[in-house]
Amino acid sequence: MKKKEINIVWFKRDLRLGDHQPLNVAQNNNLPILLLYIFEPTMQNGSDWDIRHWQFVYHSIIDINKRLPQAGIQTLYGETQEVFEFLAQSFTINQVFSYEESGNRFTFDRDIAIGKWFRAKRIDWLEMPCNGVVRKLKSRKLFPKIWHERMDGQVFTNPENLNIVSLEIPERFLFPEPLRIQLAHYPNSFQPAGETYAHRYLSDFFKGRFSNYSRHISKPDLARKSCSRLSPYLAWGNLSMRQVVQAARQKMADLSKLDKTVVGRQKQALSNFYSRLNWQAHFIQKFESECRIEFEPMNKLYLTLVKEVKPDYLKAWKEGQTGFPLIDACMRCVRETGYLNFRMRAMVVSFYSFNLWQPWKIGADYLAQQFLDYEPGIHFPQIQMQTGLTGINTLRVYNPVLNGLKHDPEATFIKKWLPELQHLPTEFAHEPWKMTDLDQKMYHFKCGENYPNPIVDLDETRKHATRIMYQSRKSEELQKENKRILQKHTHRKSSDNQLVVNFDSLADEEE
Repeated sequence: MKKKEINIVWFKRDLRLGDHQPLNVAQNNNLPILLLYIFEPTMQNGSDWDIRHWQFVYHSIIDINKRLPQAGIQTLYGETQEVFEFLAQSFTINQVFSYEESGNRFTFDRDIAIGKWFRAKRIDWLEMPCNGVVRKLKSRKLFPKIWHERMDGQVFTNPENLNIVSLEIPERFLFPEPLRIQLAHYPNSFQPAGETYAHRYLSDFFKGRFSNYSRHISKPDLARKSCSRLSPYLAWGNLSMRQVVQAARQKMADLSKLDKTVVGRQKQALSNFYSRLNWQAHFIQKFESECRIEFEPMNKLYLTLVKEVKPDYLKAWKEGQTGFPLIDACMRCVRETGYLNFRMRAMVVSFYSFNLWQPWKIGADYLAQQFLDYEPGIHFPQIQMQTGLTGINTLRVYNPVLNGLKHDPEATFIKKWLPELQHLPTEFAHEPWKMTDLDQKMYHFKCGENYPNPIVDLDETRKHATRIMYQSRKSEELQKENKRILQKHTHRKSSDNQLVVNFDSLADEEE
């Protein structure tokens, strides 16, 4: 019996129907289409993986399938080559369509291996550019022009009348029951997954939330509403960057028609938001061009910087038990919700790297597990900036007490995530170690029992870290490596020396 000839659209970090080029191209090829997502067991063993990532993916697929014919996206649990070998036995695969993926080392190696397999089987694999990232970019001078050209392009409409192939999935490619149960559950504390919710967040942001974007961007509590909160939807592809850019442009055009005295602050906030959008591709482009930074410092001279692992410090940091309220509130918050605004992300990384003086990679992987919006191409370059391992960026050691007093002055965020401090006056919620014996008796609170004493001295550890880091920057070898980095990753010699760029949005400059 002759096998049915099909095309396959292989979904990765592009879990949407709108503005989806591979899906639209496949639709015009006059062959039935199998929509495919592969949950790869090997990925579960990665040090940067957490079940919350797959929960978001799983529920994003559910959202898509509600709007598709009965077959929808087929989800198989297995290694990529094994899945395609099974599909090749069942169908004649004409072409595979997907976006390029700038993922972690596992996905990089997997794509190389499956590309060889496709060529051996004479299967045409058409990979299409994702957002503004350029594969095999020869010069950074070309990058801004390419990014703008892509953002200016036409948004692909949702495909209609798809001829989707259904699939009887063998038992060996079904989810193990414990995993299926985990995937089916989606914590209410996370942002809702899927393209439908992504567009709701996008619309809601431009309807009004953006007005306080600039004012609240650094505040751990208020930023949860005033920032776009689009980062998980961009990370997992519920939205394309082009959709966000063009929506922002439309809002800017709408505001330009209104009275300047009425919308002045709104225009500034929107301008600040828009100015940051292309930095998503900028950092992923860095990672695409030098993906070794998942494992090594960008400035190779820092390979010799060895830090002793201190399990007690790691445990306290991860569990939010360091004795510094803003640090601990942030760590408990991100474990529960998967989200922190940029300044708080930068602060917990700074504290981990400089005050606790712990190895960058362990902390990077742990935070990757916690962030619902984990995007390797943004995460690892950002971690290296905040830990001082690029050599070219300004060294920043954030003071958690000063940041708390400035950005959470009423200790609202601190008390929300540290219930043991809820009944304390604001000043003691920020610095409980300053309570006298009389204060402790008055508020029925015991430092070191109800809440930990600080595990390090902020001033001493800051001086220790900055002395070592600044001393290293005097090295001629390090400066030579800095020049290499600037030439490779920037199109203007001074640009990276001055910019501090964010996971979700920029923080203001003071520490």
